[in-house]
Amino acid sequence: MSIHAGNGKHGHSAADIFNSAVAATAIGAAWELGGFEQLHQRGVLDIEDFAAGNDLDPAATTAMFRALASVGVVIRESGKVLPGPGFDDAYRSKALFYWLCQGSWELFARMPALLRNENRTGAFHRRDQQAISRASREANTEFFDPLFWRAMATVGSSFSTVADLGSGSGERLIKLVQEYPGARGIGLDISAATIEMSTAEVTRRGLAESISFLRADVRELRPRPEFAEVELLTCFMMGHDLWPKADAVRSLRLLRELFPNVKRFLLGDTVRTVDLPDDGIPVFTLGFETGHALMGVYLPTADEWGDVFDQSGWNRVNTHTSDALAGTVVFELV
Repeated sequence: MSIHAGNGKHGHSAADIFNSAVAATAIGAAWELGGFEQLHQRGVLDIEDFAAGNDLDPAATTAMFRALASVGVVIRESGKVLPGPGFDDAYRSKALFYWLCQGSWELFARMPALLRNENRTGAFHRRDQQAISRASREANTEFFDPLFWRAMATVGSSFSTVADLGSGSGERLIKLVQEYPGARGIGLDISAATIEMSTAEVTRRGLAESISFLRADVRELRPRPEFAEVELLTCFMMGHDLWPKADAVRSLRLLRELFPNVKRFLLGDTVRTVDLPDDGIPVFTLGFETGHALMGVYLPTADEWGDVFDQSGWNRVNTHTSDALAGTVVFELV
C-alpha cells in the first residue's frame, strides 16, 4: 500500500480487489476502535486482550485484523498483531479510508441507482455526517495544516481578528488565538449542532472571550458590524460548495464587500485533478471525485478557481500545494 499510485497496467486479480475492499473498511474500524493507535504507539497488540478490553466480539475482532493482514497493513503472529509493511501509509491515510467507508459507503453502494437521472432529484443521497466530520478533522490536521501554517508564515501577526468560514469544530480558530495572543476569532458555520459543540469546546478551553461563533450560510451572508474588524479570512474544505462558477463568483464578491478590511484570505480545498492516467490515480482522489460526481457536486480545478478570483475582485499572490495528497491546495488571496 502506498499513498501514491502504483503501476496498474497489468491489472489486479479479483481476489486482490475484493480483499482490498474489505480491508478498507477494516482500516476505518481499527482507527475508530483504537487498534491503530495502539499499534502506532506500542508496536504490538494482543487480539484477545484488545477485544476483552473494548468489549468486542473476539471472532469479529480477529476477522478485522485478518482483513488488514490480507493487504499487508498488519502481520498476525500467534494471537498478536504487529505493524506490517503497509502500516505507516495506512496509518497516515486512516481518515481518508474512514471518509470512504464509514462516512460515504452508502453513497457508493447505491451507485447503480444514483447514475439514473430519474433518481437525481431532491435530497437523493445520504452520508454519515458524523463520520465525515471525524474524518475531515483528522485529514485537516494531517494534510491541510502543514499548508495552512506555511501560508501563515507569510501573513505573520499582521491581523487582530480572524474569521473562519465553515469553522466546524473551531479547532483552527483555537490554534490561531493560541499561536497569536491577543487575536480574536469569529467562526461561521451553517450547522446549529456544530455551533453548539464548538462553543462548548472553546468555553472548556477558557477561550470564550477570544472566540465567538455565528450560525450562517456562507453563500447567503448578511452584513454584521464585527465583520469590519476582520483582517484575516480563512475557509477550508468547503470552497467547492460555493460552486457552480456563477455562484462562486457571486459568493466571493460578497465576501469582499462584507469583509472590507481583510488583508489576507486563505482558501484551502481539494481541487479536481486533471491529466492523471487511469492507472496512476493516488489515494483519495478517485473516491473524492467519484463521490462528488455521484452527489452532483461540481469540483473545480485550480485553473477554474483562478478564473473565479479574477472575476470576483481577489488577487492570488501564492498557491501552496501538497506533496502528500493530490489536489490539496491553499490559495493565498488579497
